Amino acid sequence: MMLLASSTLALVARLANLQIMQHDQYAAQARSEHWSRDKVPAHRGAIRDRNGYALAITATTYDLYLKPKVSGPVTAANTAKALAPLIDVPPEKIMATLTGEDKGKALVAANISYATGEKIRSMGLPGVEAVEKVRRFYPEGNLGSTLMGFVGKDGNGLTGAEESLDGDLAGIAGLLVYERDSTGEPIPLGINSLTPPEAGADVYLTIDRYIQRLAERELDKAMEKHKASGGTIIVMDPKTGELLAMASRPAFDLTKIETDLAQLNPKDSKQVALFRNRAVADVYEPGSTFKIITMASAVNEGLVNANTTYYDGGPVNKYGWNIDTWNGKHFGQETMTQLLQHSNNVGAVWVSDRLGTDRFYKYVRLFGFGQATNVGLAGEGRGQVRYPTEAGWYPVDLAVNSFGQGISVTPLQMITAASAVANGGSLMQPYVVKRIEGPRGTRSFSPVPVRRVVSEATSRTLREMLTKVAEGENTVLPLAAVPGYKVAGKTGTASIPGPGGYTSAATIASFIGFGPSDNPRFIILVKIDEPQDSPWGSLVASPIFSSIAKQTFAYLQIPPTDTALALANR
Repeated sequence: MMLLASSTLALVARLANLQIMQHDQYAAQARSEHWSRDKVPAHRGAIRDRNGYALAITATTYDLYLKPKVSGPVTAANTAKALAPLIDVPPEKIMATLTGEDKGKALVAANISYATGEKIRSMGLPGVEAVEKVRRFYPEGNLGSTLMGFVGKDGNGLTGAEESLDGDLAGIAGLLVYERDSTGEPIPLGINSLTPPEAGADVYLTIDRYIQRLAERELDKAMEKHKASGGTIIVMDPKTGELLAMASRPAFDLTKIETDLAQLNPKDSKQVALFRNRAVADVYEPGSTFKIITMASAVNEGLVNANTTYYDGGPVNKYGWNIDTWNGKHFGQETMTQLLQHSNNVGAVWVSDRLGTDRFYKYVRLFGFGQATNVGLAGEGRGQVRYPTEAGWYPVDLAVNSFGQGISVTPLQMITAASAVANGGSLMQPYVVKRIEGPRGTRSFSPVPVRRVVSEATSRTLREMLTKVAEGENTVLPLAAVPGYKVAGKTGTASIPGPGGYTSAATIASFIGFGPSDNPRFIILVKIDEPQDSPWGSLVASPIFSSIAKQTFAYLQIPPTDTALALANR
């Protein structure tokens, strides 16, 4: 009797625990088995160029699977006959799969069009399963891959503009709540509720499709010609900060991204590096293009003008460091304009001495070096500047920084700073998004002046000086010139830092130039990494600038300064 009473009490206690103490837990479990909550993906917005051309779009396609052993040979043969012409697969192959021994379903066609997939679905063919897929497509092929970036399997942006603008492009997912049976299938007449998704917005970039393709084509040609390890070309409107093109190499292939990601080894740094936008992420020593900054600073302080002279009598020794010209030649008495034309390191040191430490580094800060440009793209580098107040700075840094050594910048920082010299003296924030159009309206983006860096008069003086540099007066090889047009610019040849100092085996050849000189409509940075045939910016980068500038003048319908000369050099 006692045993029966004890058992009864234990059973009651157990029931009480299950029905009272654990009620909420089991009720939630029952609800989860009876109700299903499925996320409904939102349609991802398109990425377009400034003129509306689609660069990345989302489209619905179908993957087609065959399920063997679901019908007899006669039915399988009829299915194969009906399906084969729709997917361009031999009926024998379809028949073999449908009647094969493999019990799992097999993929027979991927990425078939939405219309074809819907047609196959409506036919109700035995053993055929059409699975709807949402995929990203690139109407312009591989154009702008490192700038554009890509999306992952979940549809979220992982790199480039796809990542940076994911909040706008992705939209808001919907939610489908429905009753399901014990097998997990929806109950036909059961209760269901749908919160519809909100489509993502279309993003219009400032990039121009034509100029982007032009920059990439010229960069690819240069990479092949000079056997270079990498390179970057940026084209910008210096007055607004709008990026018209941003190309970098090496890069990945957007059209093969799904395959490449499937084969990606995250531990392989060379593979991973292909996804990096080197135009905003990589840092390098700018070399003599930095003389634009040094000279503009001194002119703005009233310390020199275009005709101010100094005497180049040979190498100079600064704090135990011997500093010479790039080719060992010396020019005696020369003007500031000639200093830039000869790209004279000794002269740049003389100018930085006039400026002094405080004023030189004041302008380094004003021009934005060592700071993010806030372009709005993920992975942006800040460069590296050693300031006199920081550990690791030495007095000789003032001298070598004046000609772009011992200081690192990103390509985007360098072209942004040079734009301030070209546009009248204002540092503009670079930007890559022109407008965003979505279900909630349109947001447009306008130029953002960061600060005035130099005066209008200084800008005018530097434009005149740099025009004489590009035109070739007192310059050995005027390869940056564009017949019929006034262009301005400066070459750069920078050694590459390595363990224990600089490597003598490779350089970075660069050129920054703009046109027309008196009223710039575009500015171009060309950077070629480790060219094998020549180390010099004048020989490697200048001709690339000239080619891009010539075609950009024509595309933007900018009339030539000298019509006769332009026609003669068509």
